[in-house]
Amino acid sequence: MRRVVFNQKGGVGKSSIAVNLAAISASRGLRTLVVDLDPQCNSSHYLLGEDYADYSPDIRGFFEQTLSFQLKPAGPEQFIHPTRFDNLAVMPANTELGDLQSKLETKHKIYKLRDALDQLDAEYDAIYIDTPPAFNFFTLSALVAAKRCLIPFDCDEFARQALYNLLANVHETRADHNAGLEVEGIVVNQYQSRATAPRQIVEDLEADNLPVLKSRISSSVKMKESHNEASPLVHMAPGHKLTQEFMALYDELHEEVALAV
Repeated sequence: MRRVVFNQKGGVGKSSIAVNLAAISASRGLRTLVVDLDPQCNSSHYLLGEDYADYSPDIRGFFEQTLSFQLKPAGPEQFIHPTRFDNLAVMPANTELGDLQSKLETKHKIYKLRDALDQLDAEYDAIYIDTPPAFNFFTLSALVAAKRCLIPFDCDEFARQALYNLLANVHETRADHNAGLEVEGIVVNQYQSRATAPRQIVEDLEADNLPVLKSRISSSVKMKESHNEASPLVHMAPGHKLTQEFMALYDELHEEVALAV
């Protein structure tokens, strides 16, 4: 299953959700890959630690080679690196990835990531794609390559207003480029259950018949600790409430997948 974690708004937990779901997947024995398309490199840092920039070749190298003819281009597996966690690998991002965007757009390379992941389907049971906080070439490439789209939502009124534009972009991408793409659900993140405003916003989304998932991810300092230690929650704090919430989210998503099969 290829899943893209996407929101055009920053700070909503895309990398945290992508990495922690991927880590749970790997911990359950599935061969799992994280593809980091965000020049902020948060997922790469999370999985590889402070030295993430030393891992080469990376996603920039993959896209760079698509811009020129090569008799024997490197296969996508050559841009993937193992992490210290069993069954979990990453195609790391690069802070200079954005420099390629205009060239990639001009040469219409939005299908290259999909083609690469097609080649990797036999090697991985699950692929999670982290995206930048913008609707640009890289997020479009991810939406074209994915089967399912997971949307983090941080219970903010401005985020709620932007959500409808985001959904329109996803549906347009499905119509134009990827008929098999499904909106898997909206993940309510950084949720404060005792606060009135977040509860009301979520209720409004549900009243609009948007695909809000039942699982909620709480706001917790444990997430920052997990980032600082470059260790996903399932490894750093398996018994913590936040970890259990991610496990519940993972199980909900896979129950939906099972029902769809």
